[in-house]
Amino acid sequence: MTDFEVTIESTGQQTGSLSWTRLDSGLAPGLRGGPDSLTRAIMAAADDAFERRGLHRLEADVRADDPDARRALLRAGFRLEGRRRQVIIASDGGFTDELIFARLDDDQVDGPDGFSGVMNSALPRKRLIAHVLMRDVTGRVLLCDTVFKSDFELPGGIVEPDESPRLGAIREVKEELGIDIELGRLLAVDWMPHYLGWDDACELIFDGGTVTEEEIAGFVLQPTEIRAVRLIDIADAEPHLTALSFRRLSAITTLDAGGTLTRTLTMEDGRPV
Repeated sequence: MTDFEVTIESTGQQTGSLSWTRLDSGLAPGLRGGPDSLTRAIMAAADDAFERRGLHRLEADVRADDPDARRALLRAGFRLEGRRRQVIIASDGGFTDELIFARLDDDQVDGPDGFSGVMNSALPRKRLIAHVLMRDVTGRVLLCDTVFKSDFELPGGIVEPDESPRLGAIREVKEELGIDIELGRLLAVDWMPHYLGWDDACELIFDGGTVTEEEIAGFVLQPTEIRAVRLIDIADAEPHLTALSFRRLSAITTLDAGGTLTRTLTMEDGRPV
């Protein structure tokens, strides 16, 4: 039994758009199809579209504030692909987002692979950043004067999908400074809250060992990203760093003076916890 009528309209190129309306069954709420009624209706319509009509892709657009629709689509094997911001007028006169779900004819739907693939599309993902702390024998920190922003930062950058943080840091240093680096221990893991237009993220700081002025002179800087590199005493670095970066580097360099830090620091917003 289902309380919904599902419609699939062809949108060309073996694709279709899926939508539904609730039927008035005339039954009391306790005798209706139950919370999974919409899931069953969507699954039946999708199976028919793929098997009988030969469609390759089905798409469904739903309100972001409709948890029942989101749940039904996920349970029917649809994956979250995107979000249109504030395109639907809400009941209070404001706006709400629209979510884009889709399912392909060869998507795995059943079993552990299907479940994890669907949930992977909908669960939160955090940006992961890997930076490298390089110091000279006096403890000065190597900082990059970047082309695209006013504050300095450590060598390194955003870790790519399916790339380990360590390999991401090595790759970024190679791209930015033109050197192959052997990383030491993981000095710190820092959770960063929302900042400017960025969502929250996690940053890993690896020990990049000791660097000399002679070695720096041999760096081949990536001109589109790095204007220059400088060795700066942490006491003089505050004007060149964001408040968070200064807190973080001050804590790490103080606790790791002389390489004495024996554990990885757990940090939040640049502060040890």
